[in-house]
Amino acid sequence: MTATAKRLYVLIVLTAFLLAACETTGPKATVGGLGGAAAGGLLGAVLGGGGEGIAAGAILGGLLGSAVGDRLDAADRQYASQTAYRALETAPSGTSLPWRNPDSGHSGRVTPTRTYQTARGTYCREYQQTVMVGGRSQQAYGTACRQPDGSWKITN
Repeated sequence: MTATAKRLYVLIVLTAFLLAACETTGPKATVGGLGGAAAGGLLGAVLGGGGEGIAAGAILGGLLGSAVGDRLDAADRQYASQTAYRALETAPSGTSLPWRNPDSGHSGRVTPTRTYQTARGTYCREYQQTVMVGGRSQQAYGTACRQPDGSWKITN
């Protein structure tokens, strides 16, 4: 199992425990969160062609989880995943990149909030992601760091 796969697995398991701890809407919420993380990562791998796509998909699926993630269809996840990758790759800090699925009406935005270099020379980006589904907004925050192969890896 590669390091990226292990980290994705840890993210999925951690998401499961976090969602189970705050579950208020029943088992569907937990399943939606886990499914969102797994499907987002897999969709990102297919659409993004590697680590970048997996990271973007896992960002969307894992962080949006139970309340919103289970209501997003494949096209919503594609729009969000591609936007997350573009935001991490090219958007200046503080600049939001929006997405909208014209068929479902679901939308969101990804905003890198800070870019920095670690002591080891690794470039990282903190970000905020918001998704709107049925008039309800859900936000997630995280950090992704650039890997030697150019992909982005979620670090928290």
